[in-house]
Amino acid sequence: MSIRGILFDIDDTLIDYSATARVGLLRHLRAEDLLDYFLSPEEAVLLWRALEEEEYPRFLAGELTFTGQQQLRTKRFLSHIGVKERDPVAWFARYAARRDTAWAAFPDVPPTLRGLSGQVALGVVSNSSRAHQQGKLEAVGLHEHFGNAVLCSAEFGAAKPDPSIFLAGCAMIGLPPDQVAYVGDRFDTDGIGARDAGLRAYWLDRTARGVAHRDGVTVIPSLSELSATTFGHFDSH
Repeated sequence: MSIRGILFDIDDTLIDYSATARVGLLRHLRAEDLLDYFLSPEEAVLLWRALEEEEYPRFLAGELTFTGQQQLRTKRFLSHIGVKERDPVAWFARYAARRDTAWAAFPDVPPTLRGLSGQVALGVVSNSSRAHQQGKLEAVGLHEHFGNAVLCSAEFGAAKPDPSIFLAGCAMIGLPPDQVAYVGDRFDTDGIGARDAGLRAYWLDRTARGVAHRDGVTVIPSLSELSATTFGHFDSH
């Protein structure tokens, strides 16, 4: 059966979140005179990423608010180097302001979306807050491809890989799951989650050497693989 719609993850799928966060953090630490507290810039980046991987899932599980996980990450990060911050919310906001000037889409994203627009329905399903993700899409000039078809876990009340958020994404673009592809950079959360919800699952692994298949999930090395297929007639595998 033809694929008539595609839902995308955002971070590290459409937008190079990891690189942007690294640039923003190092800019921030230099501005705050904190970079010398670390043995190397890479040590600081690895710690920041590790704390995000620990605390962000607590937001997705409903244990912390979006702002709460930011505050806790900040406190733990600064505690690691023995720095006390009176206002961790303001500290994170200064980091975010420096990070947000560096948002960039991956090079394969704009041409792929231009090719898909008007051929298949497009939308976004993301584990984040809608305002935060809309801001990113607008910053890199991708919002026009999705319009209001942006669904985020903070407002929806469930996060990927819960099947309900994938199914709600399909409803958002007006198509049944078996006519919708989902593309994301995390195999378990995006690939397996979408597969189990009945969508055509595509795992974007930019280290892959070619198109492959794993546990019912199509593995692609670039989003250009989507535009290389006849629109509306994707392989069901």
